[in-house]
Amino acid sequence: MFARIPKFAVLFDMDGTLIDSEPYWMESESALAAEHNGQWTQEDGLDVVGMSLDQSSKLLKDRANIPLEPTEIVDRLTSEVQSKLAKVIPWRPGAKELLLDLKKHGVKTALVTMSLHRMAQQVVDAIEFDAFDVIIAGDDVTRGKPHPEAYEKAAAALGFETSRCIAFEDSLSGLNSAEAAGTLAIGIPHVVPIPEKEGRTLWPTLVGVTYKQLRKLI
Repeated sequence: MFARIPKFAVLFDMDGTLIDSEPYWMESESALAAEHNGQWTQEDGLDVVGMSLDQSSKLLKDRANIPLEPTEIVDRLTSEVQSKLAKVIPWRPGAKELLLDLKKHGVKTALVTMSLHRMAQQVVDAIEFDAFDVIIAGDDVTRGKPHPEAYEKAAAALGFETSRCIAFEDSLSGLNSAEAAGTLAIGIPHVVPIPEKEGRTLWPTLVGVTYKQLRKLI
């Protein structure tokens, strides 16, 4: 008897959804601003949650008057955050448990992040099982979130229509991206709130979420 092939895929955002890395980003942004006698507050850091690194680095450059090119800022911050992740990766509650359950049932998965591919690969490599089939990172697309390109590209790479994909996001920008792509997008608010609106699905956590529960949604 053949096992049933799952008819849906699951797409995960990384920063704030799979891992609690936003504090690492904010700490590195503030340190870079201070190094150049600029200021970058916690509110500034919250403003860029979910943005593409290109957008956030330009804001950081302008607000803190940093004499580096945006690409240099991105490389610098990414390397610093990767250094912190090499010591401790703070996993978000329920995320790895859900991933393991999905893989046991043969569900295709993708990591869809605006962080650089090298950082996403570091996080994926730290998972003790084969958690993701595809990584679509910020340097793999030409238009970052909230544009739908990243989610459209992830679904295509997995061989699924976006309407057959469930996407998890913790930020409004990311959720807008997943919604615009036509996925069944579910917001898991973390460091920034996500406003409610008709047709939008928000869950408080991924703790206890299972394959069987997700299967009923598609």
